[in-house]
Amino acid sequence: MDCSVVIPVYNGEATLVPLTERLGSTLPELADSYEVILVNDGSRDTSWDTILQLSQRFPWVRGINLMRNYGQHNATLCGIRAARYEIIVTMDDDLQHLPEEIPPLLTKLQEGYDLVYGIPKKQPHNWWRSGFSILIRYVLSYIIRAKTIRDIGSFRAFHSRLRIAFEHFNGPEVQVDVLLFWGTKRVAAVTIEESPRKIGTSNYGFFQLVHYALVVLTGFSTVPLRFASIMGFCFTIIGIMGFFYVVGIYFVAGSVPGFPFLASIILVFSGAQLFALGIIGEYLARIFERTSGQMPYTIVQITSKTPIEELNKV
Repeated sequence: MDCSVVIPVYNGEATLVPLTERLGSTLPELADSYEVILVNDGSRDTSWDTILQLSQRFPWVRGINLMRNYGQHNATLCGIRAARYEIIVTMDDDLQHLPEEIPPLLTKLQEGYDLVYGIPKKQPHNWWRSGFSILIRYVLSYIIRAKTIRDIGSFRAFHSRLRIAFEHFNGPEVQVDVLLFWGTKRVAAVTIEESPRKIGTSNYGFFQLVHYALVVLTGFSTVPLRFASIMGFCFTIIGIMGFFYVVGIYFVAGSVPGFPFLASIILVFSGAQLFALGIIGEYLARIFERTSGQMPYTIVQITSKTPIEELNKV
């Protein structure tokens, strides 16, 4: 078995060395040939200098430096496309994903699956982050038609042939899990140990998670548009009922309540219209991004001999 480990790096100078050393102890027992691809996603610290030192120290370490911060999924996609071996493992750079937990993923993968997720026994985040993450995963699993796989994360192993399904994908908003599910439905999950974060803080705050949810919903699904259509139908029914109510009150009482009734109707229907327009606006934004020629990432420096033009090629 040959294995490529892809790690997006953002401000990870404090964890890169111990993470790479632990990978160096784990991978020789799992693969005949292996590599670790560290993709520097516009870090503001000395992560790239650390990657350069690691690539000189370990011949199986490859470094890719992106022009700016594109996002975790964009950097992961870059590493996936640069991987050279049959099996690809993706993991975070913060040592929450333990290199020693890679074997269970590969063992499950050999049972005939194309994609295997490593799911922690206990969520290491606080309650609101864990709750929001669970909600996004449920939405994502519904969108990609994988209702039996509720636990989706960034610690995963899969066959490199899945890249064929999204080799022509080009757009600034990337969702790696959706792209992988374009190529397979043979997916499984295994329970693993996950270490709590000891260094630094998470880069995903509340607004980042909201943005991520919007990208998932409007960038890879038509569910919000269908919801807007259903909502419009429901409010049409409410409008008809309101009309019959006004007519009934007119014939029974001889008059209709004035401003309060009219104001409430206007507020309800205006809110529904603005909500639907907002959904349409999100889709227009995704269309603009896909057609504007923006790349999911741009590489400015690498440590391997592969030409940068080949790695930037989509």
